[in-house]
Amino acid sequence: QVQLVESGGGSVQAGGSLRLSCAAFGYPDNSITMGWFRQAPGKEREGVAALLLLGGSTYYGDSVKGRFTISTDNAKNTVSLQMNSLKPEDTAMYYCAAAPGRRTFPLRPYEYGYWGRGTQVTVSS
Repeated sequence: QVQLVESGGGSVQAGGSLRLSCAAFGYPDNSITMGWFRQAPGKEREGVAALLLLGGSTYYGDSVKGRFTISTDNAKNTVSLQMNSLKPEDTAMYYCAAAPGRRTFPLRPYEYGYWGRGTQVTVSS
């Protein structure tokens, strides 16, 4: 049984930083892709960043490039998302996701079969 446990999130003023973390339990090894997605009310779920734990390839959505960084602690099957220079439009529920192996489109929600419960990020102007 795969389980994703998220931590972090909260409220911050524009220009501030937050860090999200997600631990994946139940995978037999680190040959997985883990990603962060976000969804604001009335909008579709959007791929923010993804990382292939075995190899370290990273992927970013255009709206967060240069501001967000995804990283991993391979020994613990954990990924973190460091979010800097936050903007009000970054406000959303953020979800961690995981899937086996390398994904063809790692920023597309349909590539993932396991999801965390989500953590709220609110950026005020």
